[in-house]
Amino acid sequence: MKRALLLFSFLVFISCEKGKIEYQQLNGNAFGTTFNISYQDALNRDFSKQIDSIIYISNKSISAYIPTSDISKINAGDTNIEIDAIFKEVYIKSNRIYTETDGFFDPTVGILVNAWGFGPGKELINIDSSAVKKMMNNVGFDKVKLENGKISKSSSEMLFDFNAIGKGYGVDLIGRFFEENKCENYRIELGGEIRARGVNMNGEFWRVWLEDPNTDGTRTIHKYVRLENKSLASSGNYRKYRIDEQGRKYVHTINAKTGYATESNLLAVTVISALDCADVDGYATALMAMGFEKSMSFLEKHPELQAYLIYVDENGNLQTYTSEGLLVTNR
Repeated sequence: MKRALLLFSFLVFISCEKGKIEYQQLNGNAFGTTFNISYQDALNRDFSKQIDSIIYISNKSISAYIPTSDISKINAGDTNIEIDAIFKEVYIKSNRIYTETDGFFDPTVGILVNAWGFGPGKELINIDSSAVKKMMNNVGFDKVKLENGKISKSSSEMLFDFNAIGKGYGVDLIGRFFEENKCENYRIELGGEIRARGVNMNGEFWRVWLEDPNTDGTRTIHKYVRLENKSLASSGNYRKYRIDEQGRKYVHTINAKTGYATESNLLAVTVISALDCADVDGYATALMAMGFEKSMSFLEKHPELQAYLIYVDENGNLQTYTSEGLLVTNR
């Protein structure tokens, strides 16, 4: 009898091992960066082609780097474009975050992004205050409208730039696809923006490393957080910047309130929330432009957001801030 029980247990173990649902890994390039995806599917399906299609339709709608995209046509002055569901949702989210952040998040900064050398358009040389003032006349999400499925702008020179929310939205589209296909456990990372659901292959909540704000080109990590069915987005000016011939530093986070590409006292921002990844992507950009003090005031009013901030204090020392309840752990 004992021998029979041992044999039965062995057969059950073998059967479970054969039926084990493995986690699949996908990686590639999208939105000018890379993506890494891990997911578990009961049918062990390969979703690589479907994900390529999601990236394609998203680019076709909101990528300013593709001349034939809807956003590029609207930027060029085409008033007959009927926007699709992707553009509409990104537009509506952008309008809400623009209002909540008092304009620190503003996807109509395209003319400034180009001028400071961080966009698909022509860079301007030797920008002075009068040039910035003139460009600011063509910035402001309150100067654009969505009516009857079409976008209208107060000026033909206004340019949309959804880069500060587009990667996060692409992550959401892929995540929604997984959920529609009954995939409960997945982690999507696209250019540092992350959406995680369920658990990893070890049965634990997904662990995400936080990058150190190195300015020498190196990339190191010493801290991490765990994501329990949440989204994460990071923003920083320590890596993506340029220095002109006079030694002046310009960062890619444009201050939509001033029009300048100057860094605040925040070096890096990580925002975590149960909201969509597009939302935390937009909030992270806004906080970078606000600086540390305004970011703290904003976070106090938005308890749905958790944040990990790296900033420089009044004495020039590197400091960190961690939202209450957010567990940031050393490796």
